[in-house]
Amino acid sequence: MARANWVIEVNEKLENVMNIDNSMEEERWKKRAIYKLPACVTDLNKKAYRPQAVSFGPYHHGEDHLKTMEEHKHRALLHFLKRANKPLQVFIESLTDVVQILKDYYYPLDMSWQEDTARFLQMMILDGCFLLEILRIGTHTLDDYAPNDPIFSSHGKLYIMPYIMRDMLMLENQLPLLVLDKLIAVESGKEKDEEFVNNYIVKFCFPNDPVSSLGKCLHPLDVYRKSLLQKNVGKEKRRSRSRSRRHKEGSNIIRSATELNEAGIRFKKSKTRSLKDISFKGGVLRLPVIVVDDATESIFLNLIAFERFHVGAGNEVTSYVFFMDNIIDSERMLPSCTPEGSSRTLLEVTKLSLNSSILSLRILLSTQIAA
Repeated sequence: MARANWVIEVNEKLENVMNIDNSMEEERWKKRAIYKLPACVTDLNKKAYRPQAVSFGPYHHGEDHLKTMEEHKHRALLHFLKRANKPLQVFIESLTDVVQILKDYYYPLDMSWQEDTARFLQMMILDGCFLLEILRIGTHTLDDYAPNDPIFSSHGKLYIMPYIMRDMLMLENQLPLLVLDKLIAVESGKEKDEEFVNNYIVKFCFPNDPVSSLGKCLHPLDVYRKSLLQKNVGKEKRRSRSRSRRHKEGSNIIRSATELNEAGIRFKKSKTRSLKDISFKGGVLRLPVIVVDDATESIFLNLIAFERFHVGAGNEVTSYVFFMDNIIDSERMLPSCTPEGSSRTLLEVTKLSLNSSILSLRILLSTQIAA
């Protein structure tokens, strides 16, 4: 009986597939942008992919260690609604119009979320309002919170925001920017252009940097990635693909910093923080400065995971890490290479990180990416 039922089920699915052409299949996969990572990735470094302070979206919703922040999400919603001076129902209606699009972002999405649309919408609104309030308090002051508020205050900005930023840049913990777009449109009474929310996120993550146009983005991690890759997009894309192809062919032609230094190559910092702002001219190799902190490892691992699982995302961050893996010879390079033009630049910053983030990325490259 079980075999007969399986045959019937497969035949029904086959009949449905026969009516789907390649373009329909392509459109189906285009909708996916937020991924539940397989165990072969997360088991290597669970902490890098699992939020520690707050959940955004369905994958980590309701986990015990994140429940404390749920109270603050509800507070953020009330402040948001009070400031907007509009009823909750109009926000629900706005997101109801695009709820299937929002569900399609997540792959896979558990049937409990697929079937319970009201619960899914509640989560999207709570998480969306909380994220908006975080972005706003991170970039300017909201005056309707108490000065001693544990989250939405100068104290929270200093001590809590770094943990929230790390969590909001995890691939499994993404919220579609469409949620924020819809909330802001209802709040302000008009549609904003695609750069409006992008600018919020860039200013939150890079408060001292100028903001430039990034185009349509999928979620905060996508915004962060594109902000790292702004310079000379067309030229560097071709170069990035070329490096990737050479790596796959097994030609290790990138020498370590020690070898380059011994050959008379000098190091200087690039003029921008773009990971694509790498150049070699007149015996000088220019590299972008990376600021390394407790979140660096997690951010880069999630950026690499996004490039790996989102078809069409590109491989620029992965290529950059491969490149730096070859440049950094952790045992030999540090005493011999000090970049010119700054008292504390790329390789000196890297010097501080070799025992943590960069070496962890090397472990990733030898396992996950090679797999």
